Amino acid sequence: MPVRWIPAAGPARGLAVAQLVNSLGDGAYYVCSALYFSQVVGLSAAQIGLGLTLAWGVGAVAGVPLGALADRRGPRGTAVALALATAVCVAAFLGVRSFLPFVLAACAYATAQCGLAAARQSLLAGLVGKSERTGVLAHLQSALNAGLALGAALGGLALHVGTAGAYLTVLTLDAVAFAGCALLLARLPEPRRRTAPAPAEGDPAEGGPAPVPSVLRDGPYALVAALNMVMLLRMPLISVAVPLWIAGHTTAPGWTVSALLVLNTGAVMLFQVRTAAAVRDLPSAVRTVRSGGVLMLLSCAVFAGSALDAPLWALFAVLLVAAGLQVWGEMRQSAGAWQISFDLAPAGRQGQYQGFFGAGVPVARMLGPLLLTTLIVTWGPPGWLVLGALFLGAGAAMGPAVRRAERNRPTAPVVASVVPSEPPSTGRFGPSEPPSTGRFRPSEPPSTAR
Repeated sequence: MPVRWIPAAGPARGLAVAQLVNSLGDGAYYVCSALYFSQVVGLSAAQIGLGLTLAWGVGAVAGVPLGALADRRGPRGTAVALALATAVCVAAFLGVRSFLPFVLAACAYATAQCGLAAARQSLLAGLVGKSERTGVLAHLQSALNAGLALGAALGGLALHVGTAGAYLTVLTLDAVAFAGCALLLARLPEPRRRTAPAPAEGDPAEGGPAPVPSVLRDGPYALVAALNMVMLLRMPLISVAVPLWIAGHTTAPGWTVSALLVLNTGAVMLFQVRTAAAVRDLPSAVRTVRSGGVLMLLSCAVFAGSALDAPLWALFAVLLVAAGLQVWGEMRQSAGAWQISFDLAPAGRQGQYQGFFGAGVPVARMLGPLLLTTLIVTWGPPGWLVLGALFLGAGAAMGPAVRRAERNRPTAPVVASVVPSEPPSTGRFGPSEPPSTGRFRPSEPPSTAR
């Protein structure tokens, strides 16, 4: 059966459309934001970097409590509120003209973004059957990349115009896109809560509520999330480290960077759903993550080889092979990590667990550029090999870490657990059986985010 390019009608399709609208605005914002903050707001590069580092640090911390809020208050309402809050934060950038307001607005923006990613993951867990989550998240990732590509094209037009009005228009578009995302999420059903009484989350010895979210006391899950965070260093790889590498260590023309970005985005749009179809449970997810680590090691080795003297056509071919291996490893790592993050989280606590797992995205955004530029730009080819070894080691360690987390997985029922508001779809997303989740990057993002 051929892979469907869009989810079946129902909540999964609604989530995908909301993701597409959201990422369209983000694509334009990502292309223009740095120049807006430097040329219109008047900030230095150091101020922009410091402000964004602080912001994503705050966002990483905020994801867990906001995810726990989604567990308690309901994921749909929380996601709608956080999408609207993000729209307000983006609109606030329109009036920023100095460093301190920029930092405050950026911290609020990152907090709302990270919380929105956790709430949407919790909403997905409540609306989509367990066996379908990885496939649905694969569709969301494809929608994310499609939206980013379209938005980047619009942002490119603004860059071509190059006026303050053009940049302000892009930020307004992003704010409107988040408001549209909120409206689309509001149209989805709220997952039904279990009516059977259950003990509240807390310390069994005390019989009362825990002073901190339970995910912060779940050491095995924290180890899995930390290994995933190491592998998420691939996020700033193609957007930050590779362009600097090509400019400083190869003779390839500048347009090569654009070609590699197009390859990355297009491959995820076309093949992420098919890649996720092989992930069905924790064992298959572990194998997929492990193979992703191997592919990223091979990619790093090929990138290191691009520093050798070679004809231009050969150099371009080497870079294409390296980028192809990288995006193949990225898709496999993403698909496996989605399944792992959901399957190891106890019922009713998906929001806080997804907020914790998704914190790897802002941490990678915050620390990744500094680490990767040190390894790759400063160390050269040996740095590429060290990075590849990190990917390989994290992928190999994921299996034992997941098995340990599975043995120690909490089993006590909780009041806030949800069940799908309608029976799981019988349609298949892939050639063998229905896929399941996806990263936000955002948290990236989405990931939700990139």
